[in-house]
Parts: sequence; structure tokens; C-alpha cells
Amino acid sequence: MDKRFADIVRLIRKSRVNAIKAVNAELINLYWSVGEYISKKIEQSEWGDSVVSDLAMHIRKNEPDIKGFSDKNLWRMKQFYETYKDFPELSTLLREISWSHNLAIFSRCKAVEEREFYLKLSNQEKYSFRELERQISAGLFERTVIGNTKLSTVLRESNSSVTNAFKDSYVFEFLNLSDPHSENDLQRGLVNQMKDFILELGKDFLFMGDEYKLQVGNSDFYIDLLFYHRGLQCLVAFELKSDKFRPDHLGQLNFYLEALDRDVRKQNENPSIGVLLCKDKDNEVVEYALSRSLSPTMVSEYKTQLPDKKILQQKLHELFDNNLGND
Repeated sequence: MDKRFADIVRLIRKSRVNAIKAVNAELINLYWSVGEYISKKIEQSEWGDSVVSDLAMHIRKNEPDIKGFSDKNLWRMKQFYETYKDFPELSTLLREISWSHNLAIFSRCKAVEEREFYLKLSNQEKYSFRELERQISAGLFERTVIGNTKLSTVLRESNSSVTNAFKDSYVFEFLNLSDPHSENDLQRGLVNQMKDFILELGKDFLFMGDEYKLQVGNSDFYIDLLFYHRGLQCLVAFELKSDKFRPDHLGQLNFYLEALDRDVRKQNENPSIGVLLCKDKDNEVVEYALSRSLSPTMVSEYKTQLPDKKILQQKLHELFDNNLGND
């Protein structure tokens, strides 16, 4: 591209993005207003349920150029308004994502905390509709709240931006791995499906390489997967284990972190973080292993199938009940 025109092209692109955002916000405003109107008419007993079908038919017959106002969609607009009418703090977030994204969130998420979580994340991560649907199906909200408990002392005492960047459990259903499988199968699958892997990790992760070579003394060592996290401004080393967690796994990872910090990390970057990704783990063993660790590490497990959301929600309720009992 001719560099003389780069500024003009940037202005055009920025204006187009702003125009799309404005149109989307106005569309959400319209659906909100229609939903509010219908809700209040029914609440005040001025309309019965059948009137909504009459309205949809009227629009279809008399205003054929107006699309998207079937009786099903009109009921969705009513539900949209009634879901959020008592939560004005979410008003801006609703207008920053598309109607299809909003529809997925308010129709599939039950708690206001869960809806707020996905509203913020959709805007922050710029999820496509498919990506958002996948994250809801994978129970990302529940896993995020339940997780962050199996951290070393160093990470537990770090600020929330560090702990919130990682999960206690990762889901790799996109790999279609059979059991048993090897660490090579897992590593090769993650590298080949890097786009889906980054979606599961979070889009602030930048892939730097697999079998990343470290030379210490006269010996060569290889990190399974190395990433850089933009928000945390640090290197993140992933070590993969296709079996159950054992305490001796941490020694290898701690060695890699020391080598990264001495020989790879730049002066403006924060200390490297290590994630030991295992097929299974005993939480009590993990707690013992990490209790005196001075290294910024965590132990996570991975699943090769989408989790049962009912089980995740049950664990979430148990966590909340335990917290209430401890207050």
C-alpha cells in the first residue's frame, strides 16, 4: 500500500467501525423500546398474549420492508427488556455488542453475575458469535469463579489481574483426542488448533513456539509451549502431562522459569509464570506441593470433552454456600 495514503485509509476504517457501532447501539435501543412497550402493555392488562401475534402479522402485511419482527422475536425483545430493566449499570455493555450476542447471553445465562461476565468478556475479547456460544457451553463463567484456587503462594499473593488470567481447568474438546493419548498427541493437537487454543486461554496470549529451546551450560532443554501475555507483560511456559499430577513435575517447570528469567526475559518484562497442565490431579496433593513453592506456578487440569454445566453450577453453589458459612 502507498504510504502516502495510509492516514486516509485509517480514517476511513475508523469511521466505518464507529458507524457500525452507532447503528448497532441504535438497533439495541429500538429492541429495548419495543420490548418495554410490549411488557408494559401486558403488565397493565391492556394487551393479551395474542396481541403480540397480531402485531407481528400487522407488520408483516402492512410494512413488508420491515424485517425481524416476527412474534418470536417480539417476545425475545420483551424478555430482553425484562431481564435487564432492573440493572441500569449494564446498559452501556448491552449496546456494545450485537443483538445475536445479547440474545445468546440473556437466553442462556440465568444469573445476573453470569450475564455481566459474558457481556464484559464479549466486548473485551471481541468474540464472534460462535466463540461466545462455545464459551457459554464450556462453562467459562463457572470455571473462572471456581478456579484460581490451585496457585503457588507467589501467585496467590499477586494482584487479581495475574490470577484472573489463568484457569483451574481447561477444556480442549476441539482436539477430539481419544483416551489414552500421549503428551505428543496433546502438544501436536494444541499447536495445530492454535486458534481454538488461544480462545480457551484468552486472546491476550501470544504464541511464541513449541519445543522452545533453552540452553543451560552444555545442555539443551525444551519447553512444551511458550507464550507471551500482553496484559501481564510476561512469558508463560506451559508444560503438558498426559497423566495425573505428581509433585516432581514442578521441579522441571521451576527450572524452566529460572532459565527464562535469566536468559530470555527482557528488562521491561515481569517474571515468567509457569502452568503445569495435567490430565488429572488430586487437589490435596497439589495444595501440599504448592504451599511452600516460591516460584510463580500453577497446576491446572485439562478435559477433552465439554463439561456438564449442571455439575459446574452445583460446584459453584457449594462454593458460595461454603463462603457464606465462613462469614
